[in-house]
Amino acid sequence: MDLLVLGIVVLIYFLLVGYVGYVAWRRTETSEDYMVAGRRTHPYIMAMSYGATFISTAAIVGFGGMAGVFGMGILWLVFLNILVGIFIAFVFFGKRTMKMGHNMSALTFPEFLGRRFNSRFLQYFGGAIIFLGMPLYASVVLIGAARFIETTLGLDFSIALILMAVIVAVYVVLGGIRGVMYTDALQGTIMFLGMIFLVVSTYYLLGGVVDAHQALTNISHLIPAKARAIGATGWTSMPLYGSPYWWTLLSTIILGVGVGVLAQPQLIVRFMTVKSNRELNRGVLIGALFIFVMTWSAYVVGALSNVYFFRKMGMIAVQAAGGNADKIIPFFIKSAMPEWFSYIFMLTLLSAAMSTLSAQFHVQGTAIGRDVYETVRRRKGDRSVLITRGGIIIAVLIAVVLGYLLPGSIVAQGTALFFGICAASFLSVYVAAIFWKRATRQGAIAGMVSGAIVSLFWLLFEYKKTAEALGIAKALFGGPVIASMPWPVVDPILVGVPVSAIFMVAVSLLTEPPSDEHIQKCFNGV
Repeated sequence: MDLLVLGIVVLIYFLLVGYVGYVAWRRTETSEDYMVAGRRTHPYIMAMSYGATFISTAAIVGFGGMAGVFGMGILWLVFLNILVGIFIAFVFFGKRTMKMGHNMSALTFPEFLGRRFNSRFLQYFGGAIIFLGMPLYASVVLIGAARFIETTLGLDFSIALILMAVIVAVYVVLGGIRGVMYTDALQGTIMFLGMIFLVVSTYYLLGGVVDAHQALTNISHLIPAKARAIGATGWTSMPLYGSPYWWTLLSTIILGVGVGVLAQPQLIVRFMTVKSNRELNRGVLIGALFIFVMTWSAYVVGALSNVYFFRKMGMIAVQAAGGNADKIIPFFIKSAMPEWFSYIFMLTLLSAAMSTLSAQFHVQGTAIGRDVYETVRRRKGDRSVLITRGGIIIAVLIAVVLGYLLPGSIVAQGTALFFGICAASFLSVYVAAIFWKRATRQGAIAGMVSGAIVSLFWLLFEYKKTAEALGIAKALFGGPVIASMPWPVVDPILVGVPVSAIFMVAVSLLTEPPSDEHIQKCFNGV
């Protein structure tokens, strides 16, 4: 390893990030600048920030590793990422969110819901869910980056974890969302170029597109007996319908993220940083192209790594990675790619991690500063920026601690679980807020609270991966979960979202509708 070359590459990268963060800091003067970038963001910056925040090391390392385990069936997530995460999100949700956010002068997603339904409770309860739930997501993004640095550069995992957290914390605390979005655009561009080179090189290494995919089909007999017993059939075919393997792939990995993206606070707030629909329209193509290249490349490379490791080592990818799916992509890069590319790809993963972490830390800080502190104390003003910065520091510390405590192969699962929790808590309320004028404050509260409670209950007592690890169900009921198959492998999103929607609609219809004056104010020009 040429430490001089590595040092120069990393130094140039951080100088660029530092300069962009400095520019953002110079342009941040008010609370509105700190939280929604003054609502004047360029469409390229908004779209790249949205995409770079969406696609993190969790997508590249975590879900790329899951593709090494589950195979090409995970490509259905690419379809949902573009259809739901970009087209539906920008065209149907983004435009209404942008306009209504302007009408209500909302600076955060919980504040958006609170003002739409005229409820302080919705704002601080939503802020609390974000601040308490998002550390799981932030920690797995940290883990993904630290694992790559550990595997590729030989740096101790603990040092890599802390170094990443500190660097991101500095420019988020100082620059607010301007610092986040400006650096996101730079980092997203690096990610885009890095992933194109990776997927092209992988196909070249394996003899071309047709030969690579045929080779992957031909080694289906290497699927471990344990995986085959619960429904796995191969890397180029879907698992057996209704099997535990099928439920895990469909409900947790594909639907958990593919649908849960609509209720992600750190993404929704991006819609409130632009001035008009024109910026959102321009952002659709940019965002779609970025998401396609990033996700499709990661998943294809993850699945095809099985062919490479079989040819070179006589084993499948997860075996070559020591049983830890989170190490498949890093180990493949180290083993198959030239050394100089490891340096470049390290920047790709650093960019992916830093862009998502910065958004996560920022939204956690605004949740505690703007949505909880200001709302509970009923004080508005620039002091919330100080509290927000303190909240960001606390969020960073929690993410680092969880990075040490969480088990292996957790990156993709942790991401999907957080997306599911957000969907269960926020999705039905968010949809009603922007599309259903008859929705009431009581209905919104019932929908959010019921979704949060049901998803938490499911994680503690029924979803096997979390319930078994926590052991609460076993202590109380004598078994790892309460109900039998298929429920232990059904993701909380498939239970929490319907329950939340039913409560939202039923309670709204049973309570007095909001005043015409309030509705006119919220929906003016929508």
